[in-house]
Amino acid sequence: MVDWKECIKKRIVKDVKEDKNMIKSAREIAKVKIDSANALPERLFIGKITLLYDALREYLECIALENGFKIYNHECYTPFLNEILNKPGEAETFDRLRKIRNGINYYGRKVNNEEAVQIIKELKDLINVINS
Repeated sequence: MVDWKECIKKRIVKDVKEDKNMIKSAREIAKVKIDSANALPERLFIGKITLLYDALREYLECIALENGFKIYNHECYTPFLNEILNKPGEAETFDRLRKIRNGINYYGRKVNNEEAVQIIKELKDLINVINS
């Protein structure tokens, strides 16, 4: 797992000024993705997982921007959660969910219905924690 200093050193994270319009827009997009995931029938669980992960990442981007950071890859959200926001449990959960999503999107990982129910629950729970 990468750490925050490594993300900065590799210029995967940069300091930025807060952009309230961009944050507002990203939050609206995340909400649309959640609504879209919720509108899908249960049998389309891969789509639900992908949309919910994207919404989670959008919310994390907003929080990073509010803290003066632009993060350019998903992997660096883990140390952001752990080291900057001091949320190690959430960082661990995010990293695991990130790997599952990457497996689905890039490596053809199959997920059965039981796994999907648990993954979707964890994504929704993490979104609620991050967004509170």
